[in-house]
Amino acid sequence: MKEATPQMNKPSTIEEVLTNRTRPKSPTAIQASATFAWRALLRIRYVPEQLFDVTIFPIIFLLMFTYLFGGAISGSTGEYLNFVLPGILVMTVSMITMYTGLDLNKDIEKGVFDRFRSLPIWQPSVLVGALLVDTLRYLIASTIMVTLGYILGFRPEAGFSGVIMGVAILLLFSFSLSWIWTMLGIIVRSEKALMGISMMFLFPLTFLSSVFVDPSTMPNWLQKFVDINPITFVVDAVRTLIHGSEANGDVMIVIYISIALIVIFGPLTMYFFKNK
Repeated sequence: MKEATPQMNKPSTIEEVLTNRTRPKSPTAIQASATFAWRALLRIRYVPEQLFDVTIFPIIFLLMFTYLFGGAISGSTGEYLNFVLPGILVMTVSMITMYTGLDLNKDIEKGVFDRFRSLPIWQPSVLVGALLVDTLRYLIASTIMVTLGYILGFRPEAGFSGVIMGVAILLLFSFSLSWIWTMLGIIVRSEKALMGISMMFLFPLTFLSSVFVDPSTMPNWLQKFVDINPITFVVDAVRTLIHGSEANGDVMIVIYISIALIVIFGPLTMYFFKNK
């Protein structure tokens, strides 16, 4: 005798499925942010070339500026390395913050973010998750830079703890700076336009600062701009933390600047994200 085949699709079962009004529980803000952070990590896994800007770029910059200008500026590359490495560290990480907006702009052009905005989730998690992974990228760039510096002869006077504090204050500033490019990534229509805008601001701010030389050696008219340049405050804070100098004033200024950037551009970014 043939065994009776169980009926899997009973009308009552189908009716229950179609009329069931219960919905899965919405994810929390942390869960949603972690999900989008994982999405960003998967993009790096499948397209590892995205890490070139945080691996090759810092190495080229440090080697180029140390050995091209070190002897001319400080008399020896070793002495100049101790001065310039914190500055190039800030410059490199600040420059790669623009890629946050570029990746976001690509997703918007593909229509991916239209789907995200229709999901019943904490809406900022779409951006926060990506920004958290970008902070990891900044940490990778900082680690590579400091490691290479040690190989070349860099010796921080404050030791390893000073390096950690210097990198921490840099990560805070970079995270807050990323909100500007995230907002512009939503507003600007093309990736090329966004890159042009970011370079127009980042290049003058990074080069016209205390990254490469002491501002006291500059002309008075240029020194006035350098002294109020936000990048100068970050460089001075990182440099003094790494080398063990008194840095309370510079560190507090960087913290205030970072908080101000998040408070101003965070809500603006979310406004354009919801209404564009």
